[in-house]
Amino acid sequence: MRLWTGVAVAGAAALAWGEWLNWRWSRALVGNSGGAVEAVVVLGYRNPQATANFINRWRVRAAIRSVDADRAHDTRVIFSGGATSGGAAEAQLMADYAKSVLAFDGTVVLEDQSRTTWENITNVIPLLEDVDRIKIASQPAHALKARAYLRRQRPDLAEKLVRADDYHLGEWMVVKPLLALYGLRTLRGLQADERKVSL
Repeated sequence: MRLWTGVAVAGAAALAWGEWLNWRWSRALVGNSGGAVEAVVVLGYRNPQATANFINRWRVRAAIRSVDADRAHDTRVIFSGGATSGGAAEAQLMADYAKSVLAFDGTVVLEDQSRTTWENITNVIPLLEDVDRIKIASQPAHALKARAYLRRQRPDLAEKLVRADDYHLGEWMVVKPLLALYGLRTLRGLQADERKVSL
């Protein structure tokens, strides 16, 4: 009985830890920039099949719910990601899903050359020059990594970063501890890179 109680407590603690870290990451490196013109950048994930995979579908849904209703007319959704195999680019697959399944009829822009998160940011920068607010839609740790890359590449544009609607309490709850572990590893590598740059 004590064993099962311990397992239950440890499981609850892991779930709470995963929730907390993802909540925290979703709110890091963002401000409250104002203005009407907004861009939501959707980062693609490896997608060898002919339709958007589970992770890319979730990222598209997070992006669409990040579009403020009162700014929808002045918002562009930028899908970023190249082809990871011989098929269509991630950006195109995500845009197709947004339009055909989610019935999104807003402004869509494709960036279909990127193969890494660094390239995602590098290649969308020209599409962000004239916006007032920038949201990056992905899992919280990955979006934070992308925001850090934008700060490194274009600090002036990073000042326009605001929070996307990429964190909901209980969403992905069971896998959030795993996402948190992966995120810690990714962000540790990012911090190590920043220390090398500052040397």
